[in-house]
Amino acid sequence: MSTLPLFTDTIHSSNELHVNNFSQALVNAMGVGILAVNTSGITILANSIAHESFGAYPGVDLNEAFPELLPKTLQILKRRKQNAEFSLCREKTNYLIRVNPIVINSEQVGAICVFVESSGLEEMAMQTSFFQEIIGELEAVINSSSEGLWICDGEANVLRMNPASERIHGVKADDIIGRNMQELVDEGFVDKSATLEVIKARKVVNILQNRKGRKLVITGTPVFDPSGRLIRIVSSVRDITELETMQRELEEQEAMKDQLRNHMLELQHIELESRRVIAKSPCMLKALGQAIKVSSVDSSVLLLGESGVGKGLIADIIHKNSQRSEKPLIRINCGAIPDSLIESELFGYEKGAFTGAKTGGKPGYLELADSGTLFLDEIAELPPSSQVKLLRFLEDGRITRLGGTLSRTVDVRLLAATHRNLEEMITQGTFRLDLYYRLKVVPINIPSVRERRDCILPLIQHYIELFGTKNGISKRLTRAASDALLSYPYPGNVRELMNICERLVVMAETDVIDLKDLPNDIVPRTKEVTVETTEWMSDMTLQQALDSLERKMLSKSLELHGNQRRMAAALGVNQSSIARKLEKHGLR
Repeated sequence: MSTLPLFTDTIHSSNELHVNNFSQALVNAMGVGILAVNTSGITILANSIAHESFGAYPGVDLNEAFPELLPKTLQILKRRKQNAEFSLCREKTNYLIRVNPIVINSEQVGAICVFVESSGLEEMAMQTSFFQEIIGELEAVINSSSEGLWICDGEANVLRMNPASERIHGVKADDIIGRNMQELVDEGFVDKSATLEVIKARKVVNILQNRKGRKLVITGTPVFDPSGRLIRIVSSVRDITELETMQRELEEQEAMKDQLRNHMLELQHIELESRRVIAKSPCMLKALGQAIKVSSVDSSVLLLGESGVGKGLIADIIHKNSQRSEKPLIRINCGAIPDSLIESELFGYEKGAFTGAKTGGKPGYLELADSGTLFLDEIAELPPSSQVKLLRFLEDGRITRLGGTLSRTVDVRLLAATHRNLEEMITQGTFRLDLYYRLKVVPINIPSVRERRDCILPLIQHYIELFGTKNGISKRLTRAASDALLSYPYPGNVRELMNICERLVVMAETDVIDLKDLPNDIVPRTKEVTVETTEWMSDMTLQQALDSLERKMLSKSLELHGNQRRMAAALGVNQSSIARKLEKHGLR
């Protein structure tokens, strides 16, 4: 009997041990950290997670195992709070912790702490936030699209539609979402459905749909899951009625621009014709357009073209349309001024600069053109010494009078013209390359009359009327005379054409100008006109004969010698006389 209590005690001890082991295994299996303390803060229970994380085990003071946890736990032990939830960081690890009191028979005997690492929860929260941002962006894209968007499931049930679709179809999304597209077609809401066509074809489909008089282009696009099952159909809706309206508006605006452009051209043509410049041919219109465009800037312009094409009139147009139009346009014919005087004429001279110089000196053409425009015609005739001084002026805008020491700044826009081939002259060493490029900032080629076939008859009619009005005579051309004048090459260009028209107006015997009234150059006679022929005396006056012979000699000499200085030397006259006679006969 004495052994029974001992046996009983052994049984109780064994059961208690079994219960403790089971409780420990239970808290270890819970997957969260568990730590219990008594009212003194001594650990009475700790599972494997608490032991591995903080080194906590029964009997260890909480202040030693997890000191950061102690203040919150003391609030529970002292009954200041019923429970607490908070986060703590220990050794770079964040924990979410909940502390609750332990109560036995209405008496608080301790507190239990349950904790879990928060990094995994935060990652899930971040992923959730990321997905929410993507969804928000997609919502914004769908709702802000100017195209209508319909999204249906694989059975053609409407899942959503954007505001643009509501506007295009004139419906509310709430009235459409959840309905089937087949029902909408049957009810006549739409005449055909891209969604239904996609379900049949299982590929992208484009259809033209009519909705209340509006033309809609619908593109249906299928969406498949990884197994190939059709799960969505996205349909985009474009209202081409609006596009057609916009296209018409653009065409109307373009038509207005064309009308305005044509009006501007007409105004330009009226202005040009008032200045005796007639342009019907594309090449001449191009040259005039370039001249008007370059008028608004101060760039140097080099006018290129044969003698008599109207380079002076183009220079007039450039100046009159520029900001310098209120200031003077000074013209210099470089070929009409002797080499010894050209420099003093351009740059001026001081008192006593040379024999015959005026007492007070004289300003040059560059000074006279200050704030205006200087037009240097026949620039190729400029002597080498003057070329150097002109180049220096173009570089710094300063001039020094001949015989003077004081330089001064002048504001002059330079226009130059020549009928010569300056590049060939550069090769021959008679014209400076650097001056050529200074002058040729904006080159404009003026076409010859033979290149302006569309302009010939309008020019002839204009000048016959002009000279007829001037002399109080009314003349008109026969068809034969017009054809002959049209086929003539006009080697002297517009200047020769003007002279021919004036001669016809003055010399024609009747009011009708016919073939017999045209010069021999235009209509060759059956017999060569010589001094010995008697017909010659009846056809031409002495002055006409002299003029004809002089013109032929000058034309031949210009062809042989190329410039006025050599022509003057060959014909035994001075250069200025050659220049005047070339201009008289329209050969410049």
